[in-house]
Amino acid sequence: MTGMVYLVGSGPGDPELLTVKAKRLLEEADVVLHDKLPGAAILESIPAEKREDVGKRAGGDRTSQEYTNARLVELAEAGKTVVRLKGGDPFVFGRGGEEAEHLAAHGIAFEYVPGITSAVAGPGVAGIPVTHRDHASSVTFVTGHEDPTKDESAVDWDALAKTGGTLVVLMGVGKLPAYTGELLEAGMPPETPVALVERATRPDQRVVLGTLESIVDVRDEAGIEPPAITVIGGVAATREHVAALLRNAAPRGV
Repeated sequence: MTGMVYLVGSGPGDPELLTVKAKRLLEEADVVLHDKLPGAAILESIPAEKREDVGKRAGGDRTSQEYTNARLVELAEAGKTVVRLKGGDPFVFGRGGEEAEHLAAHGIAFEYVPGITSAVAGPGVAGIPVTHRDHASSVTFVTGHEDPTKDESAVDWDALAKTGGTLVVLMGVGKLPAYTGELLEAGMPPETPVALVERATRPDQRVVLGTLESIVDVRDEAGIEPPAITVIGGVAATREHVAALLRNAAPRGV
């Protein structure tokens, strides 16, 4: 009898932000194929004997997407209940769509289980709403780490510089100089507020603020590293008004 695959979002990292359904499925699963982004607190709550690391690390070791796709099919065909655990939401820059198509093509039943996307929660826990009536009536989510096999970027930074609203870049810390440079060249004001939120919702969360012109130097001075989210736009400046009283702006231990 063929098993079942669940494409599960773990949220931004705080285990208390797992959905009730995600927590139940992790307990019931025979095998959990996971990335690194769910974070240590969540991964360590899963018995070691049923965890399989299929993570990818920018500039480091990586498990190919082809292997992960094949492994999902292999386990399901063996009758296993499989959780494919991803950081944030599986369908927001999480390759969940690719895996869903692969499973469907091989006749494997699956279910999508939404997770809280770090694109919204990451800025939020730092005191930055991605929309605000005084600052942004729209928000654009962009990946800072596109498929390296592409001949050229599919992101039109020139258009984004003119769109207005909030720009949230996921997985973009390493390429920060490149896209901030493109936005400046496209005419976005150099004084535009920018925030970097590192390890959002986790005990070691850090937040730094700068401007489009200064944020690379701010990043380097603070030593901000992945995983981190970049927030570009007027909303980034609102953190200064609320952070002192925002309880989860500096998370406690989990």
